[in-house]
Amino acid sequence: MGLRAASDLAFKTLAGTVLGRGAAGRIARAVSLAAVVLGANVAPTMAQGLPLIRDTEIEDLLNDYARPIFKAAGLGTGRVQMRIVKSDSFNAFVIDGRNVFIHTGTLMQADTPNQVIGVIAHEAGHIAGGHMAALRARIAKDQTRALLMQILGIGIMVAGGVSGDSNVTGAGTGVLYGGSDMVMRSLLSERRSQESAADQAGLSYLNATQQSGRGMLETFERFAQQEYISDTHKDPFVRSHPVATDRLNQLRRLVTGSKYYSQSDTAELQLRHDLMRAKLAGYLDPPAAVFNRYPVTDKSLPARYARGLARFFRGGPGGLEGALTEIDGLVRERPNNPYFHEVKGDLLMRSGKSREAIPHLRKALQLTNGSSLIRVQLAAAIQNAGDKSGLAESVSLLRKSLVEDKNPRAYRLLATAYYNQGRRPQADAMTAQAYFLEGNLQQAQIFAKRAQSQLKPGSPEWIQNDDILTYKPPA
Repeated sequence: MGLRAASDLAFKTLAGTVLGRGAAGRIARAVSLAAVVLGANVAPTMAQGLPLIRDTEIEDLLNDYARPIFKAAGLGTGRVQMRIVKSDSFNAFVIDGRNVFIHTGTLMQADTPNQVIGVIAHEAGHIAGGHMAALRARIAKDQTRALLMQILGIGIMVAGGVSGDSNVTGAGTGVLYGGSDMVMRSLLSERRSQESAADQAGLSYLNATQQSGRGMLETFERFAQQEYISDTHKDPFVRSHPVATDRLNQLRRLVTGSKYYSQSDTAELQLRHDLMRAKLAGYLDPPAAVFNRYPVTDKSLPARYARGLARFFRGGPGGLEGALTEIDGLVRERPNNPYFHEVKGDLLMRSGKSREAIPHLRKALQLTNGSSLIRVQLAAAIQNAGDKSGLAESVSLLRKSLVEDKNPRAYRLLATAYYNQGRRPQADAMTAQAYFLEGNLQQAQIFAKRAQSQLKPGSPEWIQNDDILTYKPPA
């Protein structure tokens, strides 16, 4: 469905972004870390305010990267989801045992599939090791310890003020700030230990799946160089994954000692990786930057893919025609690639040609054996075409997609279809679900209350809305 925002909520930096240095920096880092781990029981698009994007091609590829790793880690099938965060920085992180978040910057900067797979293996190590749960418990305990230290520090400062002894007051200030600093040092020490454990676990998953750890090593060697750069220029991955020299040396020994060290990605997997990077560039980067990165002398599939998208977003006379010429060439060369058909449908829809997009989206849906996201895009095209006769098919497509994927956009489109069919209570119920997934609990409960009063008690829609009305955010 092209690149689509999964949430319009404002971006909030997670996973170890720090402001300042020294004790202040450690405290800021702990506040950020606490926000991550204490909010981990809430749905990812709802609570964290992350600018998530959805795309069938990219999600399919990431799932292919992650599936054997998750299996080797004992995480089962379908339990852990790959989530894509729209951000230029190199970062990946986990906040619970159900999701791995990876930045678009990571995907675009990684030269090989193995580099991304190495990052996924490392994050899987955190999940399998229960590190987030351990950190939540540790922070809850240390909050009490820090509070006691602050009370002690305030008491000493008051005593100094009463006696007029500035030395006593100074000692109180030292305890007040030193207590927090001591807790931060202890917490970050545990975090470093977890990072090393995640390295070793990740490498064991790579060995179990007969893959090289070279990509993981290349990533950490690259970011070890940033350890000496000011915080302003560090990527978030460096801040949340500190690369100590001894840790890196240990990682290097383990990676180079593996019998799979020389294992390489297949040519087809590398092509899929390069197409993903080209697609991200075409949708997210300025057209001029795309043409610089993929000059017209480059006749490869990824370069033509990126240039086709850049021609469209550059606009002007012939923008759509030039884009479709590039995409049609890709379709002729790879007629069974569903994502080329999908992108053509997306560009036509963006140009107000939804009716023309429908056959291309149908083809993409067929070639993917029923992708839930492409179902949503096809339903949108059918609705935009304006034929009331297509409403029933649109409803069917959206309901099927929601069985597999609770997508706010699907709920909103379903609400529109129900409204146009004269089914106002069902429309309000679907709108409530969309608001809930987007994190707007107040609006979700307004629509849920409105819908529930007109729905049959005990019906599926009534129960779903009752869940929203009785929902209370975690403390």
